[in-house]
Amino acid sequence: MSYPPTSPSAPPPGINPAILQGGGDYPQGGYPPPGYPPQSMDTYPPPGSYPQPAGYHPGTAPISQQPGPGAGYPPPGAMQPGADWMPMPTGIPVCPPGLEYLTMIDQLLVHQKVELLEAFISFETKNKYTIKNSLGQKIYTAKEDTDCCTRNCCGNLRPFDMKIKDNAGREVIHLYRDLRCTSCCCPCCLQKLEVFAPAGTLIGTVIQEWSICTPLFRVENSSGETVLKIEGPVCTCSICGDVDFEVLSTNGVKVGKISKQWSGLLREAFTDADHFGITFPMDLDVKMKATLLGALFLIDYMFFEKEGNKESDGVGMF
Repeated sequence: MSYPPTSPSAPPPGINPAILQGGGDYPQGGYPPPGYPPQSMDTYPPPGSYPQPAGYHPGTAPISQQPGPGAGYPPPGAMQPGADWMPMPTGIPVCPPGLEYLTMIDQLLVHQKVELLEAFISFETKNKYTIKNSLGQKIYTAKEDTDCCTRNCCGNLRPFDMKIKDNAGREVIHLYRDLRCTSCCCPCCLQKLEVFAPAGTLIGTVIQEWSICTPLFRVENSSGETVLKIEGPVCTCSICGDVDFEVLSTNGVKVGKISKQWSGLLREAFTDADHFGITFPMDLDVKMKATLLGALFLIDYMFFEKEGNKESDGVGMF
């Protein structure tokens, strides 16, 4: 038994018997007992119960999109393929379409693509090049346009068309070289390369001059006037170092150079995928810059294009 003892009809301890109804029954509907004010549960939280959090503004629309990345970070997908290309300059005065890039630079890097078929079986394929600025951004791509018979029968003397395209795939410069001699023994039929921008519009010509000891070229504009000259070294062999061809003004002052850069023993020994650099004055006419680029390709074919894994460079012009 519990203490104090209780009767079966007695209310629990602490309950006033006066609140019981009808013979000892408990109140209908549970607590609270009569006399307490009713509480409405229609809204939550009850008025005045909790303060609004700081920064909360009633009536504002819900956030439907997550915040973007922090300052300094590009949004996802902003770095699209082709981001390594040099952006197109704006506000450039009148010049051939696609040559706007050349107005902003005084140096170009030209890298020839390695062709495995050439390296292993000496089968001559079309030369392909990437042309970049000094920051490593692509400006143009270049590809030789010849047939298989011409490449493998004529070797480094082969005639060719070369298409130079921008990042949109538009042909902006066209080079044409016909079949000619290179030796000083044939002074009447020396090398010549024509530069067109756009295709069909002649802007300059590179012409080999007769010489015995050193390679000599003159660079002409579309009117046939000599604007620049190029003079190479007596020995064009690339042995652990660069081979420089100096770009000279008409009065003999050096204004730039075309360099065949040393690209490593294995690359030099087993491929003809060469690296070149070219410098010229920033204020040089863009047409002459494009013509000097054509001179670089002519020099590559004349002196550094291999025939059956045999070097074509040497001493003098014999």
